[in-house]
Amino acid sequence: MISNNRKAIGGRWALPFLGVACAVGVASIYYNQPLLLVMGRDFGEGARAMGFVAVATQVGYALGLLFFVPLGDVAERRGLMMRMYGGVALALAAAAMAQGLVWMIIASMFIGLLASVTHVALPMATDLVAEDKRGQAIGTVMTGLLLGILLARTFAGWLSRLGSWRTVFIVAAVVNAAFVPLIYRAMPRLEPRRSLSYGEAMRSLWTLFRSEPTLRDAGIVGGLVFGSFSCFWTTLTFLLSAHYGLGPGVAGSFGLIGAVGAMVAPFAGRMADRLGARAVVSVAGAVLTGSYLWLWLVEQAPLSLGLHMVGLVIGVVVLDMGAQMMQVGNQTRIFNLDQDARSRINTVYMTMYFAGGAIGSALASWTWSRWQWHGVCALALSLVALAGLRHVAGARRGNGHDPGERKSVAEFASLEG
Repeated sequence: MISNNRKAIGGRWALPFLGVACAVGVASIYYNQPLLLVMGRDFGEGARAMGFVAVATQVGYALGLLFFVPLGDVAERRGLMMRMYGGVALALAAAAMAQGLVWMIIASMFIGLLASVTHVALPMATDLVAEDKRGQAIGTVMTGLLLGILLARTFAGWLSRLGSWRTVFIVAAVVNAAFVPLIYRAMPRLEPRRSLSYGEAMRSLWTLFRSEPTLRDAGIVGGLVFGSFSCFWTTLTFLLSAHYGLGPGVAGSFGLIGAVGAMVAPFAGRMADRLGARAVVSVAGAVLTGSYLWLWLVEQAPLSLGLHMVGLVIGVVVLDMGAQMMQVGNQTRIFNLDQDARSRINTVYMTMYFAGGAIGSALASWTWSRWQWHGVCALALSLVALAGLRHVAGARRGNGHDPGERKSVAEFASLEG
């Protein structure tokens, strides 16, 4: 079955196609972030209340990861992906018609729930390459995923200037609907590797979590890091509006700038193949720490508007480089655990990952309302520090020798700090 699948979707276009699929799916949950203040004016709500729209989307995504992604080990994947992209299109259309905050929160929850289709597609990358190329394959597909995350904000910010925030959701709904026949034409039927009921798959999630220390460590570290990442992107539009009088178009443009950081993914994948995934995670933590210190200092510095924008641009590029390296390193670790359970392993990891993002978004909105940018940066650095402590603790407990690692923990002692 696997060899037939490889033949059907193999070749140099297989991984780029999966990258595009991930980009289209994941972009849906980020369109709202640069539009929060604009939508809030229509709904008569402030920044703190509108922050819960972003939170609802990420909570929905975490629930989708928990309840839908395990179907990748149970159901035929092409049909599953088609149904989920169709569902995303309907949820985006509902968001476009929202008449108030409650309606928008509910629609956003369903957008996130169904956009988890991204992680039905992602584990397939490791089926298409040899074992020693898995890191590079994940890096290639993750490039598409992170570009989707970042460019969604650019798309939303500038399209809203041409029409309105509702235009963004209408166009996004059409794009997702168009992707349904594209999947049918471009992908073969992809049957599960083994016969497994949905109930058995769901019950096995706890077994995987309990029995795989590497999975627990990666999930906790990933969740904390994505929480810190979400702190920045949830409050960026507030910062630009409150401090510089800039609108959603400029906030969205930072997504385009941050996309430069996504280019580090193939490098991070090759580094994971050559040196080991834990080394990538260690370096990523240092990069993320440096990015937030820079963003904090730039905002306090007595600079002109132009120099402030240059400083923010540098910080965004470095921040996204660190986040991408962290994700590639963590997913290389977990996808080496059990090839017959990759969708379920990814479910456990990504549920923890996006739960961390939802918590980060909620804390960031509240922190901004009390302490603004100083509080946001302090919060983000605290989350990165907690991730670093967990990463080091995992190595000291003996989890440094993850499956697929190329070097021992001792060889990376200097990186672990």
